[in-house]
Amino acid sequence: MSSVAVIDYGMGNLHSVAKALEHVMPGVEVLVTADPEKVRSADRVLLPGVGAIRDCMAEIRRLGVDKEVAEAIASGKPFLGICVGYQALMQRSEENGGVDCLGHFDGTVRFFGDDLKERDGERLKVPHMGWNEVHQTFDHPLWQGIEDGSRFYFVHSYYVDAVDKQRVAGNCHYGVDFDVAIARDNVFATQFHPEKSHTVGLQLLKNFLNWDGKP
Repeated sequence: MSSVAVIDYGMGNLHSVAKALEHVMPGVEVLVTADPEKVRSADRVLLPGVGAIRDCMAEIRRLGVDKEVAEAIASGKPFLGICVGYQALMQRSEENGGVDCLGHFDGTVRFFGDDLKERDGERLKVPHMGWNEVHQTFDHPLWQGIEDGSRFYFVHSYYVDAVDKQRVAGNCHYGVDFDVAIARDNVFATQFHPEKSHTVGLQLLKNFLNWDGKP
């Protein structure tokens, strides 16, 4: 039986993610856990996250999840980060006056701003909440069966600005262009919530559960 560890550090959409994984692949063993041994033994690892990055990073470090993430990435097993779990993989976030993140990717998490405007001058609400088009920048196994320009569900006030744009697997526009998916080797991470994105989100999670971790 295939297994996936959903890392529980008290800051994730754990129930929704676990139920979505079970829905797309009945019989998969979903382990919602922070136990290093269970994370280590799982075939795949998923890092979720919601809330303020300062609180998330504090719990990640307090519980040793930073070490679990580093070990899982180094092992070569498929790894998926979602929302704040995606932002946490960057070097630093501007949120909460500046917070150091895990540094697995070169990039900064930036604030949309208090006066965000569209090109035509329309004022935009922050957080960016709701459905938006995601444009795929290169083929990847997790995009299989998902049309370019499909709409995914977002809830966030901060966005990723990756340094190495060749690693960016998808981007989006909301006042500014920003990076919503990143990929390298066995790691894929998204700003949007696949577990809340209906058919296309479930397809991405199904692709993750079928992925061997190779680009």
